[in-house]
Parts: sequence; C-alpha cells; structure tokens
Amino acid sequence: VIRQALAGAGLSVADVDVVEAHGTGTTLGDPIEAQALLATYGQGRPEGRPLWLGSLKSNIGHTQAAAGVAGVIKMVMAMRHDQLPQTLHVGEPSPHVDWSAGAVQLLTQAQPWERDEDRLRRAGVSSFGISGTNAHLILEEAPDLSAESSVEPAAALPAVPWVVSARTEEALREQAARVVAHVTEQDLDPVDVGYSLATTRAALEHRVVVVGADRAELVGRLEAVARGERPSGAAAGGKLAFLCSGQGSQRLGMGRELYQSFPVFARVLDEVIDELGLPLREVMWAADGSSGQGRLEGTEFAQPALFALEVALARLLESWGLRPDFVAGHSVGELAAAHLAGVFSLADACALVVARGRLMGALPTGGAMVAVRATERDVAAALVGVDQVTIAAVNGPDAVVISGEEAAVMQVAARFAHTRRLRVSHAFHSPLMDPILDAFREAAEQITYHPPTIPLVSNLTGALADPEKLCTPGYWVRHVREAVRFGDGLQALRAAGANTFLEIGPDATLTALADRDGDAVAALRRDRPETAHVLNALGHLHIRGVPVDWPALFTDRSVHLVDLPTYPFQHKHYWMEAVQDTVDVEQAGLESTEHPLLGAVVELPGSGGVVLSGRLSLQAQPWLADHAVMGTVLFPGTGFVELAIRAGDEVDCTVLEELTLHAPLVLPERGGVAVQVMAAAPDTQGRRQVRVHARPEDAPLDEQWTLHAEGLLAPDTTPTNNPTDMGVWPPVGAVAVSLEGFYEELAGEGFGYGPVFQGLRALWQRGQEVFAEVELPVQAQDQGARFGLHPALFDAALHALAGTNHTDHTGQGPGMQLPFAWQGVTLHASGATALRARLHPTGPTTTAISLTDPDGTPVATVT
Repeated sequence: VIRQALAGAGLSVADVDVVEAHGTGTTLGDPIEAQALLATYGQGRPEGRPLWLGSLKSNIGHTQAAAGVAGVIKMVMAMRHDQLPQTLHVGEPSPHVDWSAGAVQLLTQAQPWERDEDRLRRAGVSSFGISGTNAHLILEEAPDLSAESSVEPAAALPAVPWVVSARTEEALREQAARVVAHVTEQDLDPVDVGYSLATTRAALEHRVVVVGADRAELVGRLEAVARGERPSGAAAGGKLAFLCSGQGSQRLGMGRELYQSFPVFARVLDEVIDELGLPLREVMWAADGSSGQGRLEGTEFAQPALFALEVALARLLESWGLRPDFVAGHSVGELAAAHLAGVFSLADACALVVARGRLMGALPTGGAMVAVRATERDVAAALVGVDQVTIAAVNGPDAVVISGEEAAVMQVAARFAHTRRLRVSHAFHSPLMDPILDAFREAAEQITYHPPTIPLVSNLTGALADPEKLCTPGYWVRHVREAVRFGDGLQALRAAGANTFLEIGPDATLTALADRDGDAVAALRRDRPETAHVLNALGHLHIRGVPVDWPALFTDRSVHLVDLPTYPFQHKHYWMEAVQDTVDVEQAGLESTEHPLLGAVVELPGSGGVVLSGRLSLQAQPWLADHAVMGTVLFPGTGFVELAIRAGDEVDCTVLEELTLHAPLVLPERGGVAVQVMAAAPDTQGRRQVRVHARPEDAPLDEQWTLHAEGLLAPDTTPTNNPTDMGVWPPVGAVAVSLEGFYEELAGEGFGYGPVFQGLRALWQRGQEVFAEVELPVQAQDQGARFGLHPALFDAALHALAGTNHTDHTGQGPGMQLPFAWQGVTLHASGATALRARLHPTGPTTTAISLTDPDGTPVATVT
C-alpha cells in the first residue's frame, strides 16, 4: 500500500519526511511494519535526511475504529507547529528489526520541522484494521497563498455555472429551491457557490445547469427550475462527437472573450497562431471601421483563423474533461478534426492549412455557390450536360450545394423553387479549384501522417475514414476538389452510436444540420457572450450524461468552499410484507389460514371446535403502528372483528352476532404477541362461542393468556344480499361536511392515526344519518385484497361519526370514541380497498352501519 500511495501521488520515497506508524505494540506486528518502512521509505534517501518514524499510540493507546484518524490530526498539527512530536516510552529500538537495512530513525526526541522554500513537507500515515484492511495516506502541506505569495489567481469568470442534480425530478426542483433560499439567506459569492456545487456534490441522474453573470441572474434561473418552468434532463450517457465548422462561419471578434477568460484557450491559441505564422489576432479582432476589418473574409486568413480557433476551443473543452468519441468536420473543418484525432502534428496541420488557404485565396475571384432545397438525385439530374458546375456539398436529404462558374450555376439554380446564394469569394469544391491541385499536392506530400487515435468521419465518403486512405496526400487533394458528404457523415456517426453532437467553431452553422430533438449544441454563437454560451453548452452536455470535469473550470481561481443545503430526500415507506411459512405449518400438523394476521388453524379433537393462531408485531405488520391512542399502539377493535369473522369462515358461521372487547391489546415496540382465536363446538342452533386470547410471544409456557374479546358466531340464514339505497351518490339531500384539519384535531386529542388509518376521504350528513367515502392509501391497497375487510378501512368508516362533530363549533373537538361491542356483523364481499359508508343511530350509544363498494354493491353490514 505504501508503493501504491506513492505512485498515486506521483512522489518518490525521498519526498516524504515522516511516517506516523500504526504501531501495533506487539512483538509480531511492529517488526512487520518497520521492515516494510525500511524496504520502501528507508531506501534511496539523501544523506542526512532519514525518514522519521513515530506513533501516537504511545500517547493515547489503541483507537480501534478511529485508527489512522488521530494520526492524521497529529501530522496536521505537526505541520502547523513546525515540530515532529516525540514518541513516548521508546527507550531503545526493537531488537527484532534490522534498523541498518534503511535510513529510518525513531522519534525518541522532538525534532524541528520547519517550512522549506524549496520543497513541501509531507507525511505518511498508516492505519491497519483488525479485519485486514490496510491503508496508507500521504499528507502534503498546502502551498503558501498568503498576501506575500507570488501565485496570482486567474482572471475572474464573466459567467458562472451552478450545477444541481438529484435522483428524481421532484428532488431536483426541491434542491434548486433549497439552494436559492440558502444563497439568498447567507449572501454568498456566486463563484464560491458554483465551485462548491461542482466539487462537493455528486452528479446524480436528474440534472440542471444554470449560468449567469451575477447572483441575481443565477438565483432567478434556479428559481425557474424550482417552479418547474426551466427544462432539466436525465443523464442517458452515450457517445459524443465533435463537429468542426467550415469556412463561412468565421466572424470578427471570435475567441476574444475566451482568450481573456481562460488561460488554457489563450495559451493554445497563441501556440497555434505562432505556428501558422500569420497576424491572426489583428485579423480576427480588428476594430469596427478599421482598415483590417474585412481581411477575415479572405480565404487566406479565414481558413487558418478557423483552424486556430477550433483547436484552441477543443483543447479548452478537453481541459474540462470532454473526450470526444468521434470527430468530424465540414470542408476545412475536417483538417482541424484530423489534427484533434492525431492525424497531423500541430506543425504539419498548420503548414497544410496555410497552404490550402493561400492557394485558394490566390485563385481569381468569381464563380458562385448556391444552396438548393432538393435531393441529391434531383440536383444530379439537373447537372447532366452542364459544364463547370458540380455538387459541392450534400448536407442532408434535401440540402445540397452546387458550385462552379457563375452563369452556369445560376442557370441550374433557376430550375428549383427554393435556393439561396452563398456569400463566398470562390466556388469551392468545384472545377474552379483544379488550377491549385498540383501545388497543394506538393504541400501535402511534405506532411507526416498518423492513423487517427479518435475515429474520424470522412467528408469524401460520408463514412468512418479508412486510415490507409486518410493518411495519404491524395486524400487531402481530393478533399479540396470533391463534394463534402456531411449529411452521410451524420448518419454514419449516429449508426456508430453517437447521440450527442458539439459544434466546435465560432457559430452554429452545423448544429441546425445535426440537431435531432436537442441532441446537438454549438460551443459558440455569433450573437451570444462567449463565456456564458460555452458554459451553457457544457451544461447541456452534462445534462445529457457526457462526463464533465467541473472542478477544472475553477483551477487557479480565487474560490472558497461554502456550506450548501443537504440533499432533499424524498421520503417513502418501504414496508416488508410478512410471509407466512406454510411449509413449516404443514410440517407441524396444522393447516395454513392464508390470512395476513393468522398463520395456522387446527381442529380440536372430539368437539368440532377450531383454534386459529397467529403472531402480531410492528415488524411483521408495520401498518399497525399507525393506530396509536394516547401514545400507545393498540390493536384496533375492527381487527378483533376481522379475526372473529375469519374464525367463523372456518366453521361456516359467517355472521358475528355479537362481540365484546374486554381488554385492549397493546403491541410492543419490539417483539411480538401470540394470538389465538377459538371457535367452540356448536350449540343446538349451530351457533358457536368465539374467544380471542393473546400473550407475549416470549412468555413462559405457564403464563396465563389474556382474554381480549369474546362473542357469538352464527350461520347466515339470509344468504342473499339485500339491495341498498346507496347506488345514488352522494345521497340526495345530504350536506357535505368539511374534513379540513380533522385528523390534526384527532391527534390533539391523543388519537395518533398514521397514513394507513387516515382513510376518511369525504363526508356528508342528512339529519342523523352520516355518509362517508373511505379508502386505503396506495401503499396498503395490495394488503386489502388479502383481508376479509381490512381493519384500517373498516376503522376509517367509524371516523365518520367523529367527523360530524368536527365542525359543530363547540370547541370540544371531534369527540372520537373507540367501539367496545359489536352486533350483527355480516361480511358480504371480501378484499375491498375503498368503501361507501352509511351510519345511522339506533339508540343512544348504538349505530347501524352499511358498507358498499364504490358501485353500491354490499360489502358489510352491522345491525
């Protein structure tokens, strides 16, 4: 691990002054660690500069899980105080180590560790975990950036990107809102915020990048993200293609703002211009109205200037982590693409570009080029028999350019409805280029060619270039004369897997040709500030999943890390469903009940009675935690009804004539409760007593069971469901009752109902009758199908009685009461997840209940 750490840091053993050892303190471990240090740091050191060795364990003993952390703190403090502390309790070096094998010396006394102007101080820290995890860290002192330091930060950025991401679209909007609120409240520097977002936050799937010149602009754009008004995207990955612009895209001032803002761009542009040997800065950045203003339109300057800009722009983007999977260009842009792909060295590329521009520029002016909206086949047919005119470019299925002698070109163009004459000095890619081909071949023969290291798409074929043909003078001579098959090249790129396109040039001339649903973007545009636009383009690529090294953007700039809001986790419930192990039940001689609360059933010999058993716990049935009364989780009364009805199903007694609750069943926070439901032998009328007992699952065998409920089951003598008057909904004459704040008021009275038990959705009242709609939440609806009648759904129907008191303005609150006795409960249909309920009083303390599904079909009745 020591050698790996040194290699990763790019250091030699002599670059490290001291090692803070793990120091096992054992006769076995110490020699092993010391020998490793002697074999590495102890070798090849300058005379008089041994590796100092110490361990904090001599001061504080074993740190266990914090092993190594204390050593890091110690070395940082040693740098701060310019002194290496003494290692305690070391009278003499261990005799089990051959200390003569290397230049390592124990810190038996404190040693000065002064800052050196010629080298940085460094320390190694070792940490060996008991499980075998070994780590070695190298600490280096920070460079002195005090006021006296000669290190000067780069120029301030004219625009700053804020990069925000999240796992989901909702979290992204919330994160944007948090950043806005935090920045506004803390009055933070926008550059520091951008730097901190770029360097301390992961790049998650859903992304947005906003770019602005000041905090107000950035905050405004991020607020639009928070409101969902600004598009974001989900990173999809894929492959990136650079598209280098051709002649005609040049513009005065191109690259000047980038030159002032980014040292990498300035350095590369200077290098390329010096190699070209032309006064391109004066040509590219000529002042308006000056004598040199029009020189950039001349081919001898336009082509070298485009090459210089495109190479510098590509190198700038590469410094920010962009690595194209493919490169392509349009006409002279292919020379820039070929250089980026490694086909030419910079010197050779510059020589070829200068020769190309000079020879073309020396041709007599004249000729014409016209863009025609028509297919290549139609244009080729129109050119039959016409001399001195050829197809110069095929940019798309119906985008063709013809070039040649002016009169002939205009004659052909007149045959088409949609044409546009291009503003050019010469008729490029036409027979009018023939006079320079021999001279250009001579220049091309002086060039050394190399196979491309990045796949390049050829203008000549519209396909991935064949390296053998690409690396010949003849290819580049044909390149001057023959048509640019850019449209075919785009198809070839897509077929090869490219799904993101970045135009490298001063304008968006190729972007419109390449774009398909926003997958192409221009690095620069003639009508936009250069820094802001290139950063927006970078953000576009980042959103699409192209890797971007955002921290590199802030290199050598005066920035500081600032605190940022934490991640807006989107909280969800992930309940584990209890799984009944029917195999174990059957092996125990029992039968499975296929019920969420009861696992097994067994018949009592000789009596005809049955016992159903189960286990209740907040781990197996977490939804029960949503039924809390006065801070205690209670098994709901409707749950006892469900258990009794399930027992009745087992013995064909489907009517629960009565059920009385004797004691509440408290569910513990941990562990479970064993439950038994017994349906006794039938009496002469076929009715059976039913009892529900429970006790803690870890109770001793001799501990008494608690009787929680008992009642009477009977056969159903009226199997046909009676029709209800609940088909018309809401009921005629019923008045809607507001439920605003209802469950909050219940919570204030001690009824802590969670989401599953907050099922009351709508409420009406007509005289003393109460009507309600209740529904299980989405996360519990799958469970509903497994119950006869889900206890939470049934319980929510009872909330309707409290809901009518909710708005009586008495100040007494909803007045919720828990049921303790039931009569005449019949289940007509099972598995409901939503209900209509009708409740009407039958006495001072009794209520009849009718429950139907949303279509009015009976589900259950309580008389």
